[in-house]
Formats: sequence, structure tokens, C-alpha cells
Amino acid sequence: MTAPAPARDRGAAPGEAGGTPALHRSTDTALGTIRRGLRLSPEFARGLGLTLAFAVAATAGKVIVPVAVQQIIDRGLVPDGRPDLGFVTTMVAVCAGLLVVTMVCSYLMNLRLYRATESGLATLRRKAFRHVHDLSVLTQNSERKGALVSRVTSDVDQISTFMQFGGLMLIVSAGQLLIATVLMAVYSWQLTLLVWICFLPLLFGVRWLQRLLSRAYLKVRERTGEMLGAIGETVTGAAVIRAHAIEDRTAERIDTTVHATRTAQVRAQRLAMAVSPFAEIVAAVGNAAVVVAGVLLGLGGAITPGQLVAFLFLMTLFVTPMMMATEIFNEAQNAIAGWRRVLGVLDTVPDIADPGPAGRTLPRGPVGVRFEDVSYHYPDGPTVLDRVNEEITPGTRVAVVGETGSGKTTFVKLLTRLMDPAEGRVLLDGTDLREVAFASLRSRVVMVPQEGFLFDSSLGDNIRFARPEATDADLTTAITELGLADWLAGLAHGLDTPVGQRGESLSAGERQLVALVRAYIADPDLLVLDEATSAVDPDTEVRIQRALDRLTRGRTSVAIAHRLSTAEAADEVLVFDAGRVAQRGRHADLVARPGVYADLYASWVRSSA
Repeated sequence: MTAPAPARDRGAAPGEAGGTPALHRSTDTALGTIRRGLRLSPEFARGLGLTLAFAVAATAGKVIVPVAVQQIIDRGLVPDGRPDLGFVTTMVAVCAGLLVVTMVCSYLMNLRLYRATESGLATLRRKAFRHVHDLSVLTQNSERKGALVSRVTSDVDQISTFMQFGGLMLIVSAGQLLIATVLMAVYSWQLTLLVWICFLPLLFGVRWLQRLLSRAYLKVRERTGEMLGAIGETVTGAAVIRAHAIEDRTAERIDTTVHATRTAQVRAQRLAMAVSPFAEIVAAVGNAAVVVAGVLLGLGGAITPGQLVAFLFLMTLFVTPMMMATEIFNEAQNAIAGWRRVLGVLDTVPDIADPGPAGRTLPRGPVGVRFEDVSYHYPDGPTVLDRVNEEITPGTRVAVVGETGSGKTTFVKLLTRLMDPAEGRVLLDGTDLREVAFASLRSRVVMVPQEGFLFDSSLGDNIRFARPEATDADLTTAITELGLADWLAGLAHGLDTPVGQRGESLSAGERQLVALVRAYIADPDLLVLDEATSAVDPDTEVRIQRALDRLTRGRTSVAIAHRLSTAEAADEVLVFDAGRVAQRGRHADLVARPGVYADLYASWVRSSA
């Protein structure tokens, strides 16, 4: 039985350099993108009916002043030449009361819209973040970490800006435009038609500009992601940059990405601002046309002075949404570009998928491993494992050795299901790894990388990461059982010792000790190690080796060996060469006969002499 080879459409985009996987880009239309985004975050539309009712009330309140002015002029001042102060006072009082109601409706509309928006964005962030974690290591490595983080943070922030400002203005402006049009038509359908004729060219121009803005803001989001990725690498690699005195070159690289982002932003803003002068000209022409035509209609008795003044007030309500179109479309296109990038993450199908409810749960106990005709090649790359057939007996300690590029790291990644084979099967206790539920697999198989990652918290919290319910007493017992009690006693704050970002308050050896204790607390049945003693001082190596002996006792363990001591202590050694297992056996037996291992052993001896 073979698994399908990793396909390009699941991880690699055509034309990507080196054939590395790339996150999909959404090709939906702007409206389609918004619809998909709203489906992903139903909180956006929750209670929308009541919010829209408040929006209608708040928007309708804006016509109170024009109507009041028209009534006061036509009925309170003009009829018999004497002002009707009672009527004027009543109208002013009613107008003030309605404005208070409008203000309350506007507040409630804003409050509900912000709540719905934040809830929807929180859901979108959670889904995107969890999906990023579901992606295979190969897919994650195809994009800079900073750029990937930007999709979950910066791009979602752009959506937030639009939903809380642009979305609000879109709702209010659309309602304001509709109500102003209806009321203007009540006063004079002729002037209303004239206004729309003046503004139609602007509407068609904005629609054409929308397509250009869509492409421009997608480029802005891409450049922003590249900039964040470059800055993130620079901050993380600050020590290396200083050590090699490449500050100037690094600064130039950052300047290049910042300049590219600036150029993209300026181009997008230039396009967005192009409509503003045109809108102002159209508004001026429209106002002038209404004044001239209104006076002519008034002379013919088709419109009263109060109605003409009210119409000019309503013109302001009509023009304002048109003038806001620039800013609204600006935020809308930026948000749509961000939405497309987030959807691009969610559209990327995880190469390594949890079988879900159909997944098998394996019983606890020493694990047996079998590779059946396993082959693997990276996208557009050469074969790195070729028809590997090996079996590891439960409870055996196995060392994996080989030159760089021989396939040993890929062997370990397949064993822990960080990747799936292109051909063949990897079996755990006779069960294909692809059929094992993630919860069962991760509880039974634990990998300790060469550099154990620590979080910016206390020592105890970092160890407890493997088993959150573990008490301080459990942690202390585990440390003691691994023979590390003296190390813990030497720390000023014990388990409360802060480790700093990425564990930088501890030495490399101490970080490795924490990783080993964390693995011990997890209590796996299969332990996979990427040489834990490759970069530590002799005293720490002794501590680590002692901890490893106790950690691997009674468990199946597979260790990538960079040092001679690991291979010597193993029950068996697998020797990889050019993607195949060239030799297998005990250290003493392999050294005694000519072959790849004997050559590696001789090289180790020379390097340690």
C-alpha cells in the first residue's frame, strides 16, 4: 500500500523558486471574498438586523434639520410676513428631541457593530492560527515566519479597520444616500434627477478604480509580509549579524524591504486619492446646477423657497457619502487584500491531516516500528529516501548515523509524522501512522530536537508544558529520577527560575536538560532524539548522557547520532548512505568490518583526537 506523493497543489505553487510549498492565494472576486470571510466568522452578522435598525434610525435622523428648516421657512416665517414664534419654537424642540434619539441610536449602532466585529475577528484569528499549526513543517518553512505571522495579525488588523470604520461608514453612507435621494425626490424629482446625472460619471469611475485598487492593496499586503519577515529574521539573528559585522548589509536589506513597502503603499494611496479631486469638481458642478435650476423652478412655482433651501441641505447629505467613497474604497480594498491572504492560509490543505474520529488509538507500551518500501522526495527535489525497509523491535535503543544529506533526518521526520512518505508505509505497532489519531500519536511519540525550544516563562512552566496537570512535586521527582537534582538545587529560584525569551537566560546545555525533563514528564513510549549532546561542555554532556540513559530505559528510542558515545551506547546502529540503509548492527560489529560506518568512525576519531 502506498500513499500519494505530495502534490504541488497541496504545498507548492507553480513557479515558486526551488519548488518549495507556498500558501495559496485566494482568487475570489471582491464580493466573493467578503462573502467567504463572513461565512468563516458568522459573528459579523449576528444581531445584524437590530444593528441595521439602529443604523436606519441614526441615518434618518440626519434629515431632521433640513425638514425642520423647510417647515420653519415655509410655515413659520413666510405665510403672512410675520414669524410664527410658537411654531418655530415647537419645531426646534421637536428637532432637538429627535436629534437626541438619533444620537442614542448612533451610539447603540456603533457599540453593537464593534462587539460583532471584534468577535468575528477573534474567530478569524483563531481559525487562521490553528490552521497554520496544522500545516506541515515543509509548508510552514516555505514562507518566512514573519510573513506567516503577518497573515494572522497585520492582515486581520486591516480587516478590523475596515469593519469598524469602513463597514460602519458604508452602512451609514448607503442609508444616508438612499434617504437623501427619497426626500429630495419628494421636494423636486427634477432636481433629484439632475443631481444623479451629475454624479453618475463619478460612480462609474469609482467602479473602474476599484479593480486597480484591489491589485494595488494585495501588493501592499505582500510587501508588508516580506518586510515583517525580514525584520523578524534580523531581530532573531542579531547575535550572528554582530558576530560577522554585517550590520550595514543587514540594514541595507531592511531598507530595501521598507522602501518596497513604502512604494507599494504610495502607489495604492495615489490611486485611492485620484477620485477625491474628481468628486469635488462633480459636487461643485452639482451644487451650481441645483441652484440655477432651483431658482428657475421656483420662479415657475414648482418649488418653494423652504424646499429649495432644504434641498441644498440634503445635497450635502447626498454629496458626503460620495466624498467618503475614496476613504471607504481605500479601506475596503486594503481589507479585501488582507482577507484574501488570510483565506490563502485557510485554503492551503494540510499535508499531514489528523484522521479525526476515524483515527485509531493505540494501547500504551513499548513501541515497535516498521518501514515498508518507504521513499520520499521533497517537491521538485531528488529522492532523499529510497525504498527503505527496516524494523525496530520494541524497547530497542537505535542510533541513526550518516553523512549530511544521507536521509537520516528525513527518516526521523517520517517516524514522528512531521511528513508522510511519498511511497510506502510507516507502521507503529503494525498500524499505518496515517491511521493513528494525532492525540494518540503525540502522547506515544515524543521528539526532542537538537535545540529544545523554551517559552518566555519559568523553568517549571516550560517543563509542565508537556503535562499541564503536573505539580511542582511531580516535576521535582522527575528531575531527581533523571539524576539532575544537583542542577536544580544550583538554580537560585529553582522551578521558578525565569528562562527568558527562547530560553536565553539558560545555557545551551541547560536548555537541553529542560527538554529532556519535559520529554520524561510526557512519558512517551517512543522517544526520538536529535543528538542532545552535540554542542555542550563535557560536564553538561555527562549530565545529559546520564539523564538520557534513564530516560530511554524501557522505551523504544531512535537518536540521530552526531557523537560517538551515542552510537556506542545504542543497541543497534542504522547507517544511512544516499537515502538507503547501507549497514545495520551493533557498534562493535560495524567498526570491525570495512564499510560506511567504519569510515565514519575513523573520521570521528580523527576529529576528536
